[in-house]
Amino acid sequence: MSKLDGNKIAETYREDLKEEVERLKGEGLTPAIAPVLVGDDPGAKVYYRTKKKLAEKLGVEYKGVKLNGDLPKAELVENLRELNQDPEVHGLFIELPLPEGLDIGELRTEINPKKDVDCINPVNSGKLLSGGAARASYEELKNDPEVLLPATPYAVMEILKSSDIDLAGKEFMVVGGGAVGLPLSLLALREGYSTVSITEYQAENLPGKTRRADILCTSVGRKNFITEDMVSEGTVVVDVGINSTDSGITGDVDYENVNKKASHITPVPGGVGPMTTTLIMSNTVKAAKVLSK
Repeated sequence: MSKLDGNKIAETYREDLKEEVERLKGEGLTPAIAPVLVGDDPGAKVYYRTKKKLAEKLGVEYKGVKLNGDLPKAELVENLRELNQDPEVHGLFIELPLPEGLDIGELRTEINPKKDVDCINPVNSGKLLSGGAARASYEELKNDPEVLLPATPYAVMEILKSSDIDLAGKEFMVVGGGAVGLPLSLLALREGYSTVSITEYQAENLPGKTRRADILCTSVGRKNFITEDMVSEGTVVVDVGINSTDSGITGDVDYENVNKKASHITPVPGGVGPMTTTLIMSNTVKAAKVLSK
């Protein structure tokens, strides 16, 4: 078993990103990100602080906004619109989960698509689907200056590619068709060399389906959901799940047992998460260059 170390992979990206930020600053442009934290959810606060720490390390300006959890939706929308209009903010990100009564689905159109560094605005989701061209590859999408890819699916693809895991001719399966699973399946299809399938965790005979996968990605939010009997020998396992427990954060995969059969596997924490945060910053830098034109 080979551990897909997200921290180690992300560090390489961060070195290049820091150089890019320094170059832009020399040209008079300082990329800036504005994460919006509403309320005091412990998980959301951790993500907010993590972005602040990484932004400082990379030289990205951090313009985080903290708001009370009981504020009306209209007030949150007003704050988002102010950030949309601020020329010194290039990346806009809403920390999840939101307090009860606020729905990210109702807010996604309030984020300027050009500042939408996690690709939740339908305009950016549409670009992911259409690619601006029916046959745009994953690499073409990634390198298109007008396209911002959703950070977590983007992170999965970059971890696989950085680890020299060839998708050609492979069975690529995604368990969980939500905010991560669906765009991830689309990016894998854009890669163009593998058979891609997506299923929900309630699917009939799920173990029979997952055992066919050469590359198995899971994003269902259930601790130890993927067990040893659901994985074939040599499978590449990417765990995108995040579950809070009394002993800390865990993923969807029973890591201790599944890693006995997997050829490669991401740990939680330390797998997809560090790459996701890094690519949010990368998207911010990308957005800054487009918005400064």
